[in-house]
Order: sequence, then structure tokens, then C-alpha cells
Amino acid sequence: MKKISVTFLVILLTITYTYSQNHSKINSDTLHYFFTGHIKKVNPTKSKYKIDPRIEELDKTKYDRIWLGGDVCTETTQDYSTLQYLDSIFDLSKPGNYWALGNHDARNRNYNWISEFTHRKTYFAHYQDGITAIVLNTNLVPSDCENLNNQFNIIKNVCDTITKSSYLFMIMHHGIWRNVPNLPPPGTYAHSDLIYWNANCDSVNTSFAEVVYPLLKKVKKRGIEIYCILGDMGCNGKKFFMQSVDSINFMGCGLCNEPTDVVLIFNHILSEQKITWEFQNLDSLLNVQKQQKLLNN
Repeated sequence: MKKISVTFLVILLTITYTYSQNHSKINSDTLHYFFTGHIKKVNPTKSKYKIDPRIEELDKTKYDRIWLGGDVCTETTQDYSTLQYLDSIFDLSKPGNYWALGNHDARNRNYNWISEFTHRKTYFAHYQDGITAIVLNTNLVPSDCENLNNQFNIIKNVCDTITKSSYLFMIMHHGIWRNVPNLPPPGTYAHSDLIYWNANCDSVNTSFAEVVYPLLKKVKKRGIEIYCILGDMGCNGKKFFMQSVDSINFMGCGLCNEPTDVVLIFNHILSEQKITWEFQNLDSLLNVQKQQKLLNN
């Protein structure tokens, strides 16, 4: 029996090693991006300033960029030390790392703390390696017209002028894209469905579908691939992907401290400007990581 067990362990480790080697065989021009959302601890009684321990444990150095979809802690901005803690894990000021604020990140305000660590406003656009990204703060409301309008101007300016990029990513926390053709309401898979979200203060008729989506359609017509990603998921739906009637990609995922939680991995071959992606089970990634450590010891 022991002989069989040892043989089985050797086979398992060999398979794991082969998988890990093949999976991590990165051409020098291939980059890897990691997206996750709703990573706060689900039972926050004693841990409202902490993230899901699995994300802490995961080796994030193998990813060139980390993209956070919000709700990173239950009370992210209640205590300054929480930002220090998050910065030690995610390197918040790294230009290619993004953080789209969730309601748990924003509800104590203190945006100045966030900007101190990210070196940015809570909404911005950024270009790197053929990708233009627009990171939204979907917590902004018409009572703060200055910032809401500024955010929309960024969206409009990028969509009006984008030419060099092969890809446009729009990263957000909340489900704001209700009524986009061919998509089900975000409330059917996400935690939020902001029916009355306004993109700017021009009027009450400035929903995502009415004023943002038409801009994205123009970008798509120029041959630029578009990904809209939300992070307010995990306890309702685990993952979501659909294309609109105009072939614009809408997707999202998040955590709920469950074995079925998934994260989103993008692989970007720079020489071809080709991006592939897949949802991966978080626990499986950790299991491969642990078994890789066994092989290295």
C-alpha cells in the first residue's frame, strides 16, 4: 500500500511539475495580468481591514500587472494602516497596477489616502504596451459633478482619440451596463445593478448604455478590441462573460471565500499584440503553487 501511495505521489508531482512548467513557460515578450474583485473577508467581525487570505498567499510576482475590481476590504479607508497593508501586497503605485474602487473602499471617503498610495486620482486613463485602460470610480454621483464630469471627459477623450492601442480595457466595480444590447441585467450575476447610475451631470439620461456605450462602439469600429470588466461579483455569480451585439466584451468575477471562487488571467503576447484570457479557480492556483514548492524543496 505504501509503495502504491509513493508511486501515486511521484506521478502527481510529475504531472503538477509538467503543468506548471508548461503553464509558466513564458516567452520573453508575453505578459500576464491578474484580475480579481470583492476580495474582502466575507465574515468581517475581526477582519474588516484584511483581504481574503488566499490572495495574500498567492504568489503575485508571476503576474506583470495586478488589477483590482474593488471591495478589497470591508472598511478599506477607515484606517490609514489598511492602505499601508494593501500597498505592501499589491504595490499600488506601480503604473500598470489598477484599482477600481468599490463601495466598501469608498464609503469612508479618505480618497486622499488612496491617491497618496496609488499616485493617481480614483479614476484615470493609462496606456502601456498597446493597452489603453480607463479605470472608473463608479461610486461618484451627481452631487459631485466636478469629479463625475471629469471622469466622463476622460472616457470621451480616450474614445475620441484612441489610435495606437490594440486594446481598450474599461475596469470598474459596479454593474452599470444595464440595457446594453444582448446583455442580461447585471443584477442577475453581480452584486450590484446601478439602474440610475449617471455618467455625467448633463441630464438624468446619461446612463452607461446611453452615453458611454455609443463611444465604445466607435472605438470598436476602428478595429480596437474592448473589454469591460466589473469586480462586484462572487457571492451571486462567480464569473460572467458575454459579447454585446457590437462584439464588445463584457466580463467580471469576484470572490466569496468559497472553493468555487475564480480569478481572471490575461496573457498578452506583445510581438503579436494578441491577448487571451481564462477564468481560473483560485484554490487550484494555490494547490499548484504549493506543489511547485514541494518540488523545489
